[in-house]
Amino acid sequence: MPGNVTLEAEVTHISKHAVWVLLGTEELPIPFDKFPWFKNATMEQILAVERPTENHLYWPQLDIDLSVDSLRDPDAFPLVSKAAA
Repeated sequence: MPGNVTLEAEVTHISKHAVWVLLGTEELPIPFDKFPWFKNATMEQILAVERPTENHLYWPQLDIDLSVDSLRDPDAFPLVSKAAA
């Protein structure tokens, strides 16, 4: 009987400018200027990353879902909000 497929995601570094996440052999930055939700998050919240599918990352404590493609090319996924500033 085959086992469950598990996809790993690991936060490898947190600085005042970004978080870096390792996905297999690929390490991707999550810059705070492009992904502002992480800037004031606690270390515990940031480290609790899950990878439910190959192209999906989820931070349950922050309720943040991101496509891996949005980390590879953030400019292709501009942030748009209807909320008042």
